[in-house]
Amino acid sequence: MTPLGTAPGDLWKAWSFDPLVLGAATVAIVFFLLGWRRLHARRPDLAPVTRIPLFLAGVGVVLVGLVSPLDAIAEEYLQSAHMLQHVLIADLGVMLALLAVRGPLSLFFLPRDILAPLARMRPLRRALSFLLRPKIAVPLWLCVVVAWHLPVAYDAALRHPPVHVLEHLSFVVVGTLVWILLIDPVGHGRLSVNERLGLAVVLFWIGQVIAYPFVFGFQPYYDVYADQPVRLLGLSPLTDQKLAGVVMMGEQALTLGAAIVVLLHLARQARAAQPVAPELV
Repeated sequence: MTPLGTAPGDLWKAWSFDPLVLGAATVAIVFFLLGWRRLHARRPDLAPVTRIPLFLAGVGVVLVGLVSPLDAIAEEYLQSAHMLQHVLIADLGVMLALLAVRGPLSLFFLPRDILAPLARMRPLRRALSFLLRPKIAVPLWLCVVVAWHLPVAYDAALRHPPVHVLEHLSFVVVGTLVWILLIDPVGHGRLSVNERLGLAVVLFWIGQVIAYPFVFGFQPYYDVYADQPVRLLGLSPLTDQKLAGVVMMGEQALTLGAAIVVLLHLARQARAAQPVAPELV
């Protein structure tokens, strides 16, 4: 994390280059490319070249949220930047990465020497099976999102870097759980197409409701931003807060809205493919 006290004129230089974040991104890209190459050599139709820029875009979006100057702006100056950071790393980046590995490619992401021992770990399998139940994943997502937006938790994350790291990790985890349910990258079939469509609509509605207090509030909720004497872009704390709500609503319209459109199309295809029952004479 960028240390507090970055002068506005130095924000453009405030790249954190966190070795842990960069290392994780590098490992993810290497694993994906090696897995893609193995599957592409066997079945090119199951590993199209278009998956590569899709995965790189997902990783790139997360990196922009964590190591670019956006991180310093989010921590020190603008709530709207902080909201943008959250939706990049917990929604858009996760969605793009899961879209890239969907299908058989998801089974080739990890090398066999790593995947096989993990697959044999029953506690891990049971934990994932439990967390990916819709009745568990969705309430967990809701609790995490709401809890971290309470003023006491939000301000604590901004004032204490370890708490901020925990906040980001929890957002990524719950975001990944709900997007796995929506995209079903492995083809597990936990939810039917219609159930995934309903889940997308519910998540979109919940997200909009969560954003309403920011968009329609009459006072700033977070002291870290309200007490900041330097106002980037001339945004007042209240205007910045309203913009943060708009960012949340807009990002959900982009990601969950796209999911709803795609799932509607799949639902229509499924209905069209159903055999028509013969009429009784």
